[in-house]
Amino acid sequence: MGSPSLFSPRKTAVALAVAALLLGQAPAMAHGTAAHMVPMDKTLADFGADVQWDDYAQMFTISKDGAFVKVKPGAKQAMVNGKPVTLQVPVVMEGQTAMIPETFINDVFQSGLDQTFQVEKTPHPLNALSADEIKQAVEIVKAAPDFKPNTRFTQIALVEPEKAKVWDFVLNGTAVDAPRQAAITMLDGKHIVESVVDLQEKKVVSWAAIKDAHGMVLLDDFMTVQSIVTSSPEFAQALKKHGVDDPSKVVTTPLTVGYFDGKDGLRQEDRLLKVVSYLDVGDGNYWAHPIENLVAVVDLEQKKIQKIEEGPVVPVPLTPRPYDGRDRVAPSLKPLNIVEPEGKNYTITGDMVHWQNWDFHLRLDSRVGPILSTITYNDNGKKRQVMYQGSLGGMIVPYGDPDVGWYFKAYLDSGDYGMGTLTSSLVRGKDVPSNAVMLNETIPDYTGAPMEIPRAIAIFERYAGPEYKHQEMGKPNVSAERRELVVRWVSTVGNYDYIFDWVFHQNGTIGIDAGATGIEAVKGVQAKTMHDPSAKDDTKYGTLIDHNIVGTTHQHIYNFRLDMDVDGTNNRMVAMDPEVKPNTTGGPRTSTMQVNQYTIDTEQQAAQKFDPGTIRLLSNTTKENRMGNPVSYQIIPYAGGTHPVATGANFAKDEWIYHRLSFMDKQLWVTRYHPNEMYPEGKFPNRSIHDEGLGKYSKDNENLNDQDNVVWMTTGTTHVARAEEWPIMPTEWVHTLLKPWNFFDETPTLGKKKDESK
Repeated sequence: MGSPSLFSPRKTAVALAVAALLLGQAPAMAHGTAAHMVPMDKTLADFGADVQWDDYAQMFTISKDGAFVKVKPGAKQAMVNGKPVTLQVPVVMEGQTAMIPETFINDVFQSGLDQTFQVEKTPHPLNALSADEIKQAVEIVKAAPDFKPNTRFTQIALVEPEKAKVWDFVLNGTAVDAPRQAAITMLDGKHIVESVVDLQEKKVVSWAAIKDAHGMVLLDDFMTVQSIVTSSPEFAQALKKHGVDDPSKVVTTPLTVGYFDGKDGLRQEDRLLKVVSYLDVGDGNYWAHPIENLVAVVDLEQKKIQKIEEGPVVPVPLTPRPYDGRDRVAPSLKPLNIVEPEGKNYTITGDMVHWQNWDFHLRLDSRVGPILSTITYNDNGKKRQVMYQGSLGGMIVPYGDPDVGWYFKAYLDSGDYGMGTLTSSLVRGKDVPSNAVMLNETIPDYTGAPMEIPRAIAIFERYAGPEYKHQEMGKPNVSAERRELVVRWVSTVGNYDYIFDWVFHQNGTIGIDAGATGIEAVKGVQAKTMHDPSAKDDTKYGTLIDHNIVGTTHQHIYNFRLDMDVDGTNNRMVAMDPEVKPNTTGGPRTSTMQVNQYTIDTEQQAAQKFDPGTIRLLSNTTKENRMGNPVSYQIIPYAGGTHPVATGANFAKDEWIYHRLSFMDKQLWVTRYHPNEMYPEGKFPNRSIHDEGLGKYSKDNENLNDQDNVVWMTTGTTHVARAEEWPIMPTEWVHTLLKPWNFFDETPTLGKKKDESK
């Protein structure tokens, strides 16, 4: 639905009557001069607002971020979030086109009736670097004597102040006196340089070259690879074997090469990418046309193909498989409107979000995406600590096919490519509901320039079923709706689009949901159907999902870094294992249900496979609820999903990947807090030889009892392809939960008690 000029083909009687009354006389301003009128649809669309026309009510509804506006043609007032605001000039109809005065946006959206966004009085110490600060940081390092031309930037981020000082600011309002500093990671050719700059003093604080490591793949590397491959005579000759005569129609995908202890014939010191290719046949979906068994190894320093790896020639699947609907008739759906006529139930102050009893800080990181910090819950007037910082720590997408074009595919999407940099702008009404507030975010690009990503993160409230319900026989029903606040972000990494939701429940629960959609990476094969002679061999490592196309079996494994501070930093890990034990007290029962409770003392004991039949808590034994139970949060790495849970990576134990990574094989890790331990795969995972992440963090086996601890939660899916996921994949979700466990004294959503003295 929309305004009559765009969406309603029929003329309504009331609209025509209004137009007849208003046409022929120029709208006037209060001071008597003629108002300059502009088309409503285009003007408000350019402003970022959504306009709909209600035939029944003969009224426009306009929504933008937190403002919900109702206005009738000819009316002198509009309703903004349920409250009236006076218009200098009414909306008028010119035929089927609605016209508004130039003052309309100011009258309505600057009226002060929308309180969603509020001015931050004291900046939060974890606020992301602003565009000006990014520019300043780059200017400082470029003036350093060791800075070299053509240096590129892989990360520019805030140096976070001391954790205790940040909590003191949040809980007590104590200002943080530490200077604003920026940590900068650069690539000088293939060499990594790390620097810290002081933005107040405008000086370099530290400068260090990092040895024996490779930096991230940057966006300009994609363009470099495409140019190298399509201009190579050697590659052109290889393409002809596959029936491809025009290299300009080849689309390349640059992939990290991993590490195989030299068994792949690659030198560890070279900055390399492996490149697989697809043919653009004009259907908008080159992923459906893989040039199978052809891999170019590209040296990014030499800017040339180092070697070409080939297997048996497989014909390129050429049948058009558009995924964007160009060959389909879209189903007809009646409108589904989500409206908040009195405005939002949450406010955003700077980078702080307040909803119900929750408060948290939100910023976008170029590597891991959204970082939620200083999460607190207001429990009857007391602001209680829940989590200092939570984010995606890292993820891996390993494939199980050993063939030449597949064996090396085990992408560390955030650590190798930077998932925040690959943020996908959200579309209202499709990626997010119509009531979402969209936030633009600024991060640096590879040149060090600030880059604004429009609609990078969305926040919205939704109905999520009954929070509770009970009805005694013959008595009135007692029930309440469940509301959730969702923070949504999407990153597009090649063929896959990953949706991450942080879901806040009114009852103190936090859900983290990960969804995979986009297009499967597919393999070209000889078989057209499962009845063909080659079908059994062609589908050894996947599923035939189209003629001559196999979806290769792989996994999506996510790890979330959760710096939980349950009512403070004095936490420990507690296990509760339900057990069946004999009944020793008499009676007809032979067995009982009991819980074996014990403390998990050390980091290596805490690294474990997750059994959904057990309970794992992060507890603060120095704080109790009114019954004397220690306050805790339950950690649930798998709370449902549409593919089997990844109980571990599907590799043999002698695979070299286990020398590089540990996080993917266990669902629960707990380590002592150290501010430099940020990533489960380590800081520089590209082509890494050893595990510099969780394997290293837990190697010293520190004691966890009554310490400041960090939970690392691994979850994911084993993706066995099916035809229904082709040519585009409906979103497949996996869910996790952080659930209060004796954290409260009672059901937290009952509300505050009435004053019994009245």
